[in-house]
Amino acid sequence: MKLHLWCHWLLLIIGSVHQFTLSEKTCVITHKIKRNTNNPCYTKTMSMSKTDLTRIHKELYTAQATPALIFVPAGHYISISGKGDPNGPLFADSTQALYTAAYSIKNVYKQSGQDFTVSKLEGTWWVNSDSHNPVAEVPREEWHWQLLIRMPDYVVSAVVQQTLKAAFLKKQLPLLQQVTLSALAEGRCVQIMHKGPYSEEPATLQLMENFIRKEGLIRNGRHHEIYLSDPRKTAPDRMKTILRQPVK
Repeated sequence: MKLHLWCHWLLLIIGSVHQFTLSEKTCVITHKIKRNTNNPCYTKTMSMSKTDLTRIHKELYTAQATPALIFVPAGHYISISGKGDPNGPLFADSTQALYTAAYSIKNVYKQSGQDFTVSKLEGTWWVNSDSHNPVAEVPREEWHWQLLIRMPDYVVSAVVQQTLKAAFLKKQLPLLQQVTLSALAEGRCVQIMHKGPYSEEPATLQLMENFIRKEGLIRNGRHHEIYLSDPRKTAPDRMKTILRQPVK
């Protein structure tokens, strides 16, 4: 599906996007701090609990090269929605706003001792059309998208709203006002790992479609993608993207 080329190219220009590789649950961080004392360096060990949803829900963030049925329970996500060409300014600005929101929320909870790793960027894609053509065959101006980042269950709407107001006053990003926290429950899904360039993704999508037909299933929701690789640091042939389709 060619839309991925546009989506990931835009991620390259968002300087604020960071990928975290720390353990999802609990880690012990050792700091070496230089001081103006007789001992030029001392080691301070501090235990800090950190929630990492990609490990807690490993089955949702891993997949095989062959399609498989999984069950996706309800989860909380911050999200922002839009319509139009992913190569346009709205998509880029929305991505920046979503990451700004995610790290702002993380910092607030970290101060209260509930730190978490910012999860992978996800996206759902659809078109409002009577046509059953794939999204890539519809003019990009008609594409609808929703960008998402999953949050721990202890993140609540009131804190998110207060945090976003403060972030808006500091960052002056108007789209922060469109970021919301909501639940997403996809239930039964077909999931597959796509490895390689985005230009080769249609072949992986066809494997998924063949599996859906063979199992007598039908689509029951929006096409969902989870972007595991950082396109700034990963060669195209080593990129990993989880493709997910809710079914019934």
